[in-house]
Amino acid sequence: MADRVTVIGWDGSPLTGAATAALSAATLVAGAAHHLALPEVPAHAERIRLGSIDLAARRIAGHRGSAVVLADGDPGFFGVVRNLRAPEHGLEVEVVPAVSSVATAFARAGMPWEDAQIVVAHPRTLRRAVNVCRAHHKVAVLTSPGAGPAELALLLEGVHRTFVICEELGTAREQVSVVTSENAADHVWRDPNVVIVIGGGPEPQATGAWIAGRHPAYPRGVRGWALPSEAYPGGATDAGDESGEGESPGLRAAQLARLGPRTGDLLWDIGSGSGALAVEAARFGAAVLAVDSDPAACARTAAAARSFGVQLQVVEGRAPHVLERLPEPDVVRIGGGGVPVVTAVTERRPERIVTHASTRDEAEALGAALAGNGYTVRCSLLQSVELDTAAWSERERSVVFLLSALRSDLAP
Repeated sequence: MADRVTVIGWDGSPLTGAATAALSAATLVAGAAHHLALPEVPAHAERIRLGSIDLAARRIAGHRGSAVVLADGDPGFFGVVRNLRAPEHGLEVEVVPAVSSVATAFARAGMPWEDAQIVVAHPRTLRRAVNVCRAHHKVAVLTSPGAGPAELALLLEGVHRTFVICEELGTAREQVSVVTSENAADHVWRDPNVVIVIGGGPEPQATGAWIAGRHPAYPRGVRGWALPSEAYPGGATDAGDESGEGESPGLRAAQLARLGPRTGDLLWDIGSGSGALAVEAARFGAAVLAVDSDPAACARTAAAARSFGVQLQVVEGRAPHVLERLPEPDVVRIGGGGVPVVTAVTERRPERIVTHASTRDEAEALGAALAGNGYTVRCSLLQSVELDTAAWSERERSVVFLLSALRSDLAP
């Protein structure tokens, strides 16, 4: 086993004394081609071109001598340190860090970044990274071949963002470009690169900021979920509900609980009404497409999003036809449209679907459509009664069938 493994971060700056000393004593050096070309790498040392970190770790574990691994930026931040420390390799590492590529990218852009989301985009995680870019004002994306600026831009079709693309940071070929997402797909970008994705509203103010990666911009004093209809601009209708679909805050709470929207998900809210459910899903960190055929409902949803300081995209159109051009969902709330809309949604194979019905016959028809298209269905009858506590009299009653469906291949 290697006597010592030193992981050295490199950001283009001259190596520190500790890094130079570790390299001079190394009998094995692993890194990318530009790392192995550094003049400080001893001529006598065995060299390993990093491809698979696990393969390199096994080579290092079997080496007798002093091993050094060179990596870009801070190797402890989405870097090689986690892989090298994996129990199966049994390696103990000493880290000589450098400035992370994310910090360097924001420095080149002259921007603060305590409020930024940071994601890693691989071909297998690209869609989820794009969903984070949909849902948040400022995102740094650590890209990879096949999941770079062009691919991000293509999946963000219809969502305007500004890209700050930082190519080959710390090298003589470093280049920083500022383009719109509509134009990013027209270029070929050099790896490695970091993309800062900005947009969707004004930059949140730093006043009172205390936690990295988040900027709660909700109205002062707002706390909790399934807020009453009057919490949303235009949310209270003459009928006393917030959407015109007969939905109560209790039903909305149950729908959100069954869907479980989270960061990286894309939620379709079909029949968004006042935008209450769409806004609350966005507050959980999910990307949201709020769909409604009523222009007034679309306007209410957009106003609710602005009021709560969250990002979502409003799509005006009638389901199921408008759904054909939307990106793939992870979870879907269906507020109306009956069996044709349910069938169209199941064809897109989201993980979870929720809908509701006011009668048993309608619930049976919706449940049969879900089950017949490959979903495991649960149905609950929810009843809630709002009381006037001054007289302890009934103020409002709601009775509804809640249907929730899980894609059958995911069911326990």
